[in-house]
Amino acid sequence: MIVDMPRVLMILGSGETSPAMVTPHQQLFARLGSTTQAMLLDSPYGFQENADELTERTIQYFRDRVGRKVEAVTFRSSPVVDPAGHAIDMARLRAARWIFAGPGSPSYALRTWAGSAVPDALHAVLREGGAVVFASAAALTLGLVTVPVYEIYKVGSVPQWLDGLDIFGRATGLRAAIVPHWNNAEGGTHDTRFCYLGERRLRMLEDLLPDDSFVLGIDEHTGFVIDLDTGAADVVGRGSDTVRSNGREWSLTTGSSTTLAEIAERAEVEPSFPAATETAGLAPGAVAALEQALEQRDVPTALALVAEFDRTASTTEQRRAATSYLARCIAALGGSGDVTATVTPYVELLLAQRARARDDKRWSDSDAIRDGLSALGIEVRDGSDGVTWDLNR
Repeated sequence: MIVDMPRVLMILGSGETSPAMVTPHQQLFARLGSTTQAMLLDSPYGFQENADELTERTIQYFRDRVGRKVEAVTFRSSPVVDPAGHAIDMARLRAARWIFAGPGSPSYALRTWAGSAVPDALHAVLREGGAVVFASAAALTLGLVTVPVYEIYKVGSVPQWLDGLDIFGRATGLRAAIVPHWNNAEGGTHDTRFCYLGERRLRMLEDLLPDDSFVLGIDEHTGFVIDLDTGAADVVGRGSDTVRSNGREWSLTTGSSTTLAEIAERAEVEPSFPAATETAGLAPGAVAALEQALEQRDVPTALALVAEFDRTASTTEQRRAATSYLARCIAALGGSGDVTATVTPYVELLLAQRARARDDKRWSDSDAIRDGLSALGIEVRDGSDGVTWDLNR
């Protein structure tokens, strides 16, 4: 876990760049610190013709209204057109401690992110320290299952769930479908509550929910801010947040607070709260030393500590933590003055970790190391005679 950095999941029903959300955004950034790397992920609206405009407006909002610099990570389609550029963007995303995504299409976002580094990056932030801020379409992807909004509301598809990322479940221990735009009233003469589903179609989907799960509804221009370290949750913005289970609802208005335990009780589900391991079982002293090395841009020391983490890792969470720290090392390495002189002695160390990951069939970890090296201009080639590499810059 990053020293003194809280773990926060902020879910917004809509209005993520509205005046109502300026203060909640500022309060969250104040908790994270002034040097937090903040990234906007543009995938949910990547198919739209005005995607560049949406990105620029969002960056401008955070700069001018919230007072924080936010950079864009471009990932608008899959398969990617520019593998090298994509690898660089994924390394930047893995190094971020505040990740934001917003409007668009949840089904498009899920298709784009499938098999990518995005889910692991989100899990890493909420495990190690930082904040994930997802709104509207992106918020829908956080749950165990997801509403394919466009397909149901615009195309007339039979209501059904898509598999979600389950970021919410892994972080909180609660199995839920996240539904923003809960109080939508755009339909006028017809029911568009519950993210354009209406009561009839929501009931159809409730019957299809997995066992021991519920619906968490977030009103428009409203947010739910969950402190994963304490289990406390606060309602911010203008409306209410609602726990719905088997048609029964329990709502909390803006300014109200609750806990994950109370949510589980109201939803009548059995929670499986994640263990409070803080550093995923990594030695706290070594983690502190690594954080200090990264802050001082002492990449050789940081890499040596990551290698030791990887050598002693015995659980999936420990291996994921080691991979996340590796990404941060790569990001720091990319910013050093003399990349060639710095990287050459350590490439073999990273490739040894990659070989171990491949032996253990941890393909996502293996790909993360390869992609990180690629982001530095290091081309890794797997051949019949073994692994070779070239430094391209």
